[in-house]
Amino acid sequence: MGVRLGINPLTWTIDDLPEVGGETPLETCLAEARAAGFEGVELGCKFPRTAPELRAALAPHRLALVSGWYSTNLLERDADAEFEAMRAHRDLLSALGCKVVVVAETTRCIHGDRRARLSQRPVLAPADWPRFAGRLEELGARLADTGLTLAYHHHMGTVVQTEDEVDRLMDACDETVALLLDTGHLTFAGGDPVRAANRHAGRIAHVHCKDVRRPVLARSLNRDSSFLDAVLDGVFTVPGDGCVDYPAVLAPIARARYDGWLVVEAEQDPAVAPSAEYAALGCRNLRRFAAGMIAS
Repeated sequence: MGVRLGINPLTWTIDDLPEVGGETPLETCLAEARAAGFEGVELGCKFPRTAPELRAALAPHRLALVSGWYSTNLLERDADAEFEAMRAHRDLLSALGCKVVVVAETTRCIHGDRRARLSQRPVLAPADWPRFAGRLEELGARLADTGLTLAYHHHMGTVVQTEDEVDRLMDACDETVALLLDTGHLTFAGGDPVRAANRHAGRIAHVHCKDVRRPVLARSLNRDSSFLDAVLDGVFTVPGDGCVDYPAVLAPIARARYDGWLVVEAEQDPAVAPSAEYAALGCRNLRRFAAGMIAS
């Protein structure tokens, strides 16, 4: 496949705040994504959920489906139950030619709740880690049998948020569990995406490229705001418009012969950060940062 550039539709509509960008038609999102220079898109809340309809929506814009988020509840049910619960999602991804499924554990998560402060995020008890990792491995093995790689998405407001938790997860799980490195979420959580990229380059199966506005981050942490309020305040932006050192992040990933998507995922209020403008900026910057990785 080689390295390709994709975008998440959060640039146009924030799934957890559907009123933000909710008036923007899917057609506009797809047309502007292609015009910006992207080859693929991840699933969003406005996308059809049957293969024929989704294929028909993407085809006129010559866009591939990159992947799609799936919320697991492995702290509450076993891998067999989870595998069955995600049947429609995994079948859709497979039908559209995806190689990776984005997975995040959302038991007791707070990232979608504006009433919840950043400090109220769930923390996994030491005794829960072996059971969680074991179930995640089982799910990864089941998905691998269908041709999909489980790419675990560390995320603010969830049980795998910090760099230490990412390290612990990767150490606890075998190769059936790959890593989705999200530069913005790791920076928000106080981690170093450059260090994480160097440590886990061989396990990275998917990359979300979001940048962070350091002054907004500091203000959000100082106020102990909700995650969604931080997003609306503009904590995230596209690559090259914040504090993340993308050449340093991508270098070890390139050395590991990464073969997959680099996805601009930068949820912002489109009334403040116009979607088409920021999509184009993100694509230009990421193409420049990843020039040595992208096949000509």
